[in-house]
Amino acid sequence: MSSDANTPKSVNTEVGSPSGRKQAPGVPAPADLRAKSRQVEIVEFTLNDEPCHAAAPAHWTLLELLRYSLGLTGSKQGCDKGDCGACTVRLNGAPVMSCITLALHAHGNRVDTVEGLGVGGTPHPLQDAFDICGGAQCGFCTPGILMSASALLERKQEAGEDELTRTEIAVALGGNLCRCTGYTKILDAVEHAWSATKAS
Repeated sequence: MSSDANTPKSVNTEVGSPSGRKQAPGVPAPADLRAKSRQVEIVEFTLNDEPCHAAAPAHWTLLELLRYSLGLTGSKQGCDKGDCGACTVRLNGAPVMSCITLALHAHGNRVDTVEGLGVGGTPHPLQDAFDICGGAQCGFCTPGILMSASALLERKQEAGEDELTRTEIAVALGGNLCRCTGYTKILDAVEHAWSATKAS
């Protein structure tokens, strides 16, 4: 196993064919055809400001790691192909679709999920704004939208910018689909959150 801090530790287990069985050249043994190779990785990363390490099969997505290993079900499993954005989390600050991001990509990095937005009983300005503006209806898409919007607001703040246009919001949320609200109230909510952030 590698000692490199940026390389996940792995254990490879493989089932081989029974010994002593003769096989025609070039023809796989039945046991070989049934054999499955499994590789389990130890992924170490920062999750919502806390150190985290978890075991995951090498083929797992980040979404599977979060939901089924760590129990963080805020990131939703929708399309499983990067279309709907309900699974959006932030990887090193940037929004990514966790259903098409391998869990291994989190190793040595920072992951933020919707569970980390409002902590200690204090809602994030975006969560407040979605409540005030009616930006959520069924709520399935809301976690992903919140994560994309939070990345936008932080980027604008860090750049010291004062203005945020609806076009910028729409572009930032371009990967997040909503079938309930028609997007108007979502855009209103992000604008409201930006104003609240600037006033604080």
